[in-house]
Amino acid sequence: MKNLILLAAISLAALCSQAMGQSAEGSPAAQPTPTPAATATAGDQTATLIFYRYKAFVGSALEPGVFCDDIEIAKMDNGRWFKALIAPGKHVIQSNDKQAGIELDLKAGEEYYIRVDLVAGFWKGHGRVQLVPKEQGSFEVKKLKALGKDKVRDAKRVVIE
Repeated sequence: MKNLILLAAISLAALCSQAMGQSAEGSPAAQPTPTPAATATAGDQTATLIFYRYKAFVGSALEPGVFCDDIEIAKMDNGRWFKALIAPGKHVIQSNDKQAGIELDLKAGEEYYIRVDLVAGFWKGHGRVQLVPKEQGSFEVKKLKALGKDKVRDAKRVVIE
């Protein structure tokens, strides 16, 4: 009986693997050849903005929003970072401190590092964005964790690794 079950399982596995290798017409499934346009990554057509926030005890419960052209893309958590893919061109980057922001003319394929700092407010702290040099930003991000998916507000632009 055990041999019969084993033989049936092997036969079923062979049939499944044969069916997966052929199309509905019975010929081998055609593998699409990638074209140069298809192999281009999103980074070639967009600018990469990497947002991050230092890990600190003071203000650790606050999660200021990060905005691109007045659209919230994520909530910035303490000691975290995230990557956003933004179309080239002029954009305004802000946090919830609307008095401060950055006007950027983004170039396709370029990488920008933006630190979100907390500043004291009357009732609570506010987030303020600051453009930092690539060398500094890439070093500081290495010590942080990726932002959680629950903090993402614009899944089309934000990439969590």
